[in-house]
Order: sequence, then structure tokens, then C-alpha cells
Amino acid sequence: MHGSCAQDLYSLLMIGIFLQNTVVKRTVQMTNIMLEKYGAKLLFDNKEVYIFWKPEDIIKVPEEELRGLKVGYRAKLFIKLSDTFNKEKIDEFKLRELPKEEAKEELIKLYGVGPETARILLQEALHHYDLFEHVAPWQQKILSKLLFNKELMPVEEIIKYVNSKWGEWSSLAVHYIWEDIFWQRKQGNKIEWLDKEIRL
Repeated sequence: MHGSCAQDLYSLLMIGIFLQNTVVKRTVQMTNIMLEKYGAKLLFDNKEVYIFWKPEDIIKVPEEELRGLKVGYRAKLFIKLSDTFNKEKIDEFKLRELPKEEAKEELIKLYGVGPETARILLQEALHHYDLFEHVAPWQQKILSKLLFNKELMPVEEIIKYVNSKWGEWSSLAVHYIWEDIFWQRKQGNKIEWLDKEIRL
């Protein structure tokens, strides 16, 4: 099986910023608005798709212009992180060669990157599939329902369960859980409790 991620480290970082402190619906809205304005449109398989902007392009955009798109504090993050990528020439392939903890330390150094964003980057871009030590609030509710059939489980219990059940593949296993539930939804299976949480 393969995950549906096709982004590089920089693009994944942008997605991680979109995901911070909000529901999935807002993440999708903000991502679409910025991709339409700053992304590049491509035609693939008779469908129009967008790819993320380049770091050197977004640093030229005034913060006020980004805030006008209603991305809030993220405007500053997009510019600051893009500037870092542009100046330091961050190489995801070199980061892949580092041990997991060293790679995590390098990612955490990036402005605005916390435990959850670092986890996303470590798994999706750097292929460390055993790191599952953080659960975002919106994920907590969904994983509580899927794994325990309960409304809300403590984050510590979710992490303990996932790591004991899937060990070195824990992060990848949770990724597959997300892929499966959102694929079901995409295929037309109505999941009311999920819709209530993600508000799409």
C-alpha cells in the first residue's frame, strides 16, 4: 500500500501549517485559497490540479496580502519558513540520512514547527514510520471513536495503544487508518460523526 502524499518536504510543511489549530474544513478552505492565488495549475489525467508555490516566490508576498486571505497568524509562518528554506537550502534527502531523533531536532528548529508538524514531516517526507508520540485535538476525537468506539479517550491511552499494537509501524498504521476512513467518505459512505468533527 502507498499513502496518498505526493508532496516534498517544503510543501508538507506548508500543509502542516494549514493544519495547525483548526478543523479540517478551515484547513481545506485556506489551502485552496492560497493554491489558487500562488500555486501553479497543471493538467493531469484530464484534471486541473495545483502544485505548491516555491519558497522564493512566497517570500515576495507582503504579510498583509496573505492575512487578507484569512490565514491568520499563518501568514507570518509561511513567509518566515519560506525564507529559511530559501536561504538555508534545506535538503530533505540529507535529512533522511539522519537518525530519527536528530532529524526531529532539525525540524523542531524551524520556526513554528511543533511536535505534530514534526511528526507529519518525519513520517511523510523522511519515512520514519515508528514515531507516534503526539495526537492533535481533532485527531483525538476521531481516533477515540475508531480505535475504542468511545467519544473521547485520553491522548496517553491512544498513544500507548497504537505503539503497543503496531510498534515500529505505528505512525504508518495510523496513516492508513486516516486513508481508509477518508476514502470511505469519498466513496459516498455517510459517516455522520466524522462529518461533525471535520465539518467538511
